[in-house]
Formats: sequence, structure tokens, C-alpha cells
Amino acid sequence: MATILKTLKKVGEQYPIFRGMATYSVLWPTSNLVQQSMDETRNKYDPVECLRYLVLGTFVTAPTVYAWVKLASKIVRGTTLKHALLKAGLEQILFAPVGQTQFYLGITLLEGRPFTECVQEWKQKLIPTWKVAICFWPLVQTVNFAYVPERNRVVVVSMASFMWTVFLSYMHHVDQDSLPPFLQRKKTTATGVQNSDR
Repeated sequence: MATILKTLKKVGEQYPIFRGMATYSVLWPTSNLVQQSMDETRNKYDPVECLRYLVLGTFVTAPTVYAWVKLASKIVRGTTLKHALLKAGLEQILFAPVGQTQFYLGITLLEGRPFTECVQEWKQKLIPTWKVAICFWPLVQTVNFAYVPERNRVVVVSMASFMWTVFLSYMHHVDQDSLPPFLQRKKTTATGVQNSDR
């Protein structure tokens, strides 16, 4: 057993992407399980739903986050607080829409829903999700880019991702009309005036 753990540690140090994938393979289905336990409309757990989160988190999200962290470190070089703030801001402009699109399209496609339904959910929930992301992720990523060594950044993001994925799972299951008013997507009327659904 000790030999296996040593080998896994060596692989994790040599290939940090695998550390992130291993972390996401536990955190994403677990965060979905937490969301399921908080959902009062459910009367039992759905292990297949947890499996979908495992697949999406491990094989899609973790490699994407790893690639983003590497790219962000090349775009903005430096580890001062100023550099960290710049990276965190760029993340919300460049990466957040990609990551959230990947989540909504990926999870609904894994459910076997028609592509038009997947796109409809993405259209309804991207902006409300992004509103929350711009409050949560800049703080996490500023600390991550400023104070955490690059080889451990995917793991830090994974921990924050646990909380974030509980929220994403909630957003995936909630009806647009049930969202708090500040998260509801504004609709444009025929006269061009924007109104929320309520």
C-alpha cells in the first residue's frame, strides 16, 4: 500500500493535472451529493447524477482549469497582489463564461437531453451564474494567484470548486422564476425595455 501511495504522490508531483483530476473526481460528485441533501424537493439520492458530476468534473473541468491556470500565469507574469488582481479580473472576463458554458451544456448533454434544451438552459442561467461568480471567484483567485505555488493552484481551485459546484448544482435544478430577483435574467420587452420576470 505504501508503494502505491508513493507512486501516486510521484505521479501527482510530476503531472499536476492528475492531482487536479483526482481532486475533482471526489469533490464534484460529493458537492452534488451535498446539494441533493439540501434539496427539499427530493425524497432520495440520485447516484447516477453524482456519476455525471464525476465524469464532467474529472475529464472536462479539471483539465480545462489546469489549462487556464497555466495560461493565466503566462499572460500575466508575477506574483504580487497587483498581478493576482489582474489575473482574477481576466478570469472573470475570459474564463468564467467558458467554464459556465461548459458546465451547463456538459451536464445537460450527459443527462441525454436534446441539444436545444441544453442551449435553452444555458441561455437562462449563464448570466445569473456569472453574477454570483464575479462576487466569489475574484476573491478566491486573488489569494490563489498571489499566495499559492503554481503546482498547488489547481488543488486550491478544487476546494473552492466544491462550494461553487454545490451552487452550480442548485442553479442547474432551480427554475429561473424561483431565483431571487437580483439573479433573475432580465428580459427585453417588445419596446426594448428590460424587465425582470417578477
